[in-house]
Amino acid sequence: MRDVLPQLLSWWHAGEVVGVGTVVATFGSAPLPPGATMIVGPDGTSVGSVSGGCVEGAVYDLASAAVNSRTPVLVRYGISEEDALAVGLTCGGTLDVFVDRVSRQTYPELDTIAADIEVGRAVAVATVIEHPNPARLGRRLVVRPSDGTADRANTGSKGATPARTVSTLGSTRLDGMVRDDVLSILAAGHNATLSYGPNGDRGGEGMRLFVWTCVSRPRLIVFGATDFATALTRVGGLLGYHVTVCDARPVFATKTRFPQADEVVVDWPHRYLRRERDAGRIDPRTVITILTHDPKFDVPVLAEALRLPEVAYIGAMGSRKTNTDRLARLREAGLAASQVSRLHSPIGLDLRGRTPEETAISVAAEFIATRCGGTGRPLRDLTGPIHSLETNRLESPRLHKFHENVEPTL
Repeated sequence: MRDVLPQLLSWWHAGEVVGVGTVVATFGSAPLPPGATMIVGPDGTSVGSVSGGCVEGAVYDLASAAVNSRTPVLVRYGISEEDALAVGLTCGGTLDVFVDRVSRQTYPELDTIAADIEVGRAVAVATVIEHPNPARLGRRLVVRPSDGTADRANTGSKGATPARTVSTLGSTRLDGMVRDDVLSILAAGHNATLSYGPNGDRGGEGMRLFVWTCVSRPRLIVFGATDFATALTRVGGLLGYHVTVCDARPVFATKTRFPQADEVVVDWPHRYLRRERDAGRIDPRTVITILTHDPKFDVPVLAEALRLPEVAYIGAMGSRKTNTDRLARLREAGLAASQVSRLHSPIGLDLRGRTPEETAISVAAEFIATRCGGTGRPLRDLTGPIHSLETNRLESPRLHKFHENVEPTL
């Protein structure tokens, strides 16, 4: 929703009807993830994309027609051997697109959802995309956290956000059941689909909902106000991270040197990390990088970081000699072998780059690969689907997480 929201809200406030196509599921090498959106306004203007070009024309026609239609539609695009000239994906993947009309009458909650996004509050929308009764299609349930846990993990807020369920899927029982499931998805920060029986029976089939979640950006904490940190700050912002630069030296840790950082903090790294941990602002999506390669800074903060129960990535810069000395110091500090093994050091993938910018790409490539389960090897040396889903499955047989997004979009 983030990329199309400004234009969508403009039309919404003007009382216009907008056709909206949303990717709700992908299979194989689909070009864009679930949540990708295209909107078509009353003047025929389109904003956004659902496939990077493969099926844009077909979705544009459906979204244009949706402005005058009152029946949403779920369409699957893909190329089969029997129909190779049909509209589909040249990449060989398959995607499901849900097309509906949006207006102040059909989506009265849109402005409050936009307000949540603006201030970084966690919010999710569950939409019925498949049901035997066409009248159920397009019904929405808006869900916000019921306690402070998910909200603190995903928005950085210290206080709880009261639960608010807006709109309805048709019954109080179904709303309550779906709301419980959506809260789990919201806490994880993923887009997903949920399947139920037509009457809301768990484990059944016939009713499918697409759950779009909006959470705050994941955190990238960069310790060490160096030239490498400047480059990594820019790359982190490009990837959608909320970037914090922390250094104990006020002459280096300045907003002037790091204009693209969201926060610049002057404090001892280990003290800052401990404070953020105690405040609940470190979660499983957090990336921690130590670029100081100075024992008096990096050993204490690494000791704190490696004792955290779960974060996405911990990496430290330094030569192999520096790393050998660092590992010995960490063991002397009482860290167990299992804790030390979580450290990525020397930091980054082997790109053989030397500049701060090339190093930043190397570091980012490693924490992306770590998060997604990538090998870091050239794709041409591998076989099988390029966009593998095997590492993106949730355990529940009813619930499939089709894609993990840094910043989910409707």
